[in-house]
Amino acid sequence: MMFEVEDLAVASPATVSRCGMVYMEPESLTLRPLIDSWMNTLPPKVLASTFIVKTLDALWTDMLEEGCYFLRKNLPEIVKTVDNNVAQSCMRLIDCFLKKYYDTEVKKITNDQIEGLAAQIKSIFMFSFLWSIGGTTDLVGRGRFDKWLRERMTKHGVNFPEENTVYDWHFNPDKNEW
Repeated sequence: MMFEVEDLAVASPATVSRCGMVYMEPESLTLRPLIDSWMNTLPPKVLASTFIVKTLDALWTDMLEEGCYFLRKNLPEIVKTVDNNVAQSCMRLIDCFLKKYYDTEVKKITNDQIEGLAAQIKSIFMFSFLWSIGGTTDLVGRGRFDKWLRERMTKHGVNFPEENTVYDWHFNPDKNEW
């Protein structure tokens, strides 16, 4: 049987020791154990790519803690979040892109597919980061987050459309494409 408590503010030491509870503040753990745990769940062929693993690790290290700090200090949130949840949201979004890189009985992932993923991994991370961290703020915060994120994207060599760029996209129903 497992009990989960919100906090131990009113628990005596005897209660804690008899129940075998160990409470740690989320701030004392940081987000690194969560990142490491998630990295171990990557598809095997993705995990075997040193480039992808090092790139993701560098992006997590450089962006996540700083992004959460920026969120807490500079961005008003419509619904309050905690760092663990926005990090997991980012990871889940990345997982959506990586789902097709698992071998199955009928489909084997090729080296060319992994190389294609390697070319896109920074963009996948930035997309997921943008919608998990930046997606929690309001209109005013989005402008601030946009400026902050563009600086980091440039640092990591990820191109992003210029500000106020208007794309003239039209759907061609004959070809079923944009």
